[in-house]
Amino acid sequence: MITSLSISNFALIEKLGIDFSEGFSIITGETGAGKSILLGALGLIMGKRADLSSLKNKEEKCVVEAHFNIAAYDLKSFFEANDLDYESDTIIRREILPSGKSRAFINDTPVNLAELQDLSAYLIDIHSQHQTQELSEDDFQFRIIDAVGSNQAFLSNYSKLLKAYKKDKSALANLNESLKAILKEQDYNAFLLEELLAAQLKSEDQTELESLFEQLNNVEFIKENLYKSLAVASEEQFGVIQNLKEIKTALQKISGFSKEYQSIFERLNSVAIEFDDISDEINKFSENLVHDPQQLELVNQKLQMIYNLQKKHQVSTVSELLEIQNDLDNKALSASTLETDIKKLEESLAKTASDLDAIAVSIYKNRETAIPVLTKKWAEILLLLGMPNVRFKIEVSPTESYLNNGKDELQFLFSANAGSDFGLLKKVASGGEMSRIMLATKAILAQYSKLPTIIFDEIDTGVSGEIADKMGEIMKDMSLQMQVLAITHLPQIAAKGNDHFKVFKTTADNQTTTALKLLSKDERITEIAQMLSGSAVSDSAINHAKALLN
Repeated sequence: MITSLSISNFALIEKLGIDFSEGFSIITGETGAGKSILLGALGLIMGKRADLSSLKNKEEKCVVEAHFNIAAYDLKSFFEANDLDYESDTIIRREILPSGKSRAFINDTPVNLAELQDLSAYLIDIHSQHQTQELSEDDFQFRIIDAVGSNQAFLSNYSKLLKAYKKDKSALANLNESLKAILKEQDYNAFLLEELLAAQLKSEDQTELESLFEQLNNVEFIKENLYKSLAVASEEQFGVIQNLKEIKTALQKISGFSKEYQSIFERLNSVAIEFDDISDEINKFSENLVHDPQQLELVNQKLQMIYNLQKKHQVSTVSELLEIQNDLDNKALSASTLETDIKKLEESLAKTASDLDAIAVSIYKNRETAIPVLTKKWAEILLLLGMPNVRFKIEVSPTESYLNNGKDELQFLFSANAGSDFGLLKKVASGGEMSRIMLATKAILAQYSKLPTIIFDEIDTGVSGEIADKMGEIMKDMSLQMQVLAITHLPQIAAKGNDHFKVFKTTADNQTTTALKLLSKDERITEIAQMLSGSAVSDSAINHAKALLN
């Protein structure tokens, strides 16, 4: 419930503070006195957009602050989900700066308007005549039936399961699309993979094969130069080996004369040994080198296969071909994995669907049970409100579709007069009838669910005195379950309230401001008498006002 409201620098309000109590509070005032300004300020608290025109003094900021006792609303999960500090006495504040910028706070934590709107939906319900159109909407009609049918727990479980069902169904669709794409290319991918596997590629193949190809392709040239090298090294009189031996013998003779000669002799000896090894290697190369056209052709074929594969896959190395081979192999495996995943998900979906169906049946049965109870209560209340022949025809039909609130379709028909045909509510009910039906609906909902503070904004327009008296009684009964505020022009309703506030204008220094005050007992008698007879209050009006208050 709202416990207090303070407003500064908003429209015609310079500064205003008001404390609200539990039960039924009345707000009255002449047309244009500023009752709509109060609703505008509450609209800011509920997250509606603001602009600079709301500021009374354009040089100062506007602040609207409301305190709510939310201990009974079970909203801790909302605060946790939105990372807000939970307080049983929660404070909502809106500020409009002279720059036009607007700020919102919940318990001093900055929030965006969407969060404010979400929270305020649990706290305040401002009900005016134009909002009676909700009665024609399926969602609202189901809410009424489900409240009477005590479907809240079933709907909560259904909603959680439906969320999981939709998530899994979306995942299944994605998996099937992936599998479809893989299967579409499966034959071609299998051909590519088989082609790469047949090549028996190794990352070092290409370099080795290219080197071997160059050797086999140039056997005669290589042999010629190897023989030439061996001839120069091994010629009996003038070969390098013979010359090295002569130098070695000469240096050995003088090596004992100094360390330097000994060192150069040892170095030459190492060269001679190394050159002998080189000569032996050249000789082996020469002996092993054979002109083999068949091997040359095999190497050439292997290289051409690698070059063709590289061209086909638009890569330049064997390593890249091996990566493609691995990717194709994984695709073949992923098709099998996807089929397994799809089967598991289909089984999970079938289980979830079965659970959803079971809950939907329970929801349907409760709705069927609730309909006669609801129509009876409507008829009883609307009889008091001057609609003795009202009839409702409500039918709930199960469907195969998983809707947000079950699997049912709703047909909601209405007849206001005896002998008249049933029709859609929004087409056959007048504005006054819709207002009375909505009041009856709210009164019924107050018995079955924890409604927020409700503010009735002149829903009694065009209603006679006797009906107004009944409307006041209904609102007063509602206030036993919740906090009710009514903005009214009718004395019969005003007299039912526990507290009575008056909105009025004052003028000083050519400045008009809107003010609000809680009326005392005597002031209340006078206010109701004025509502009965106008500004000239007669004794009979005073007595009538006292009678209404009693």
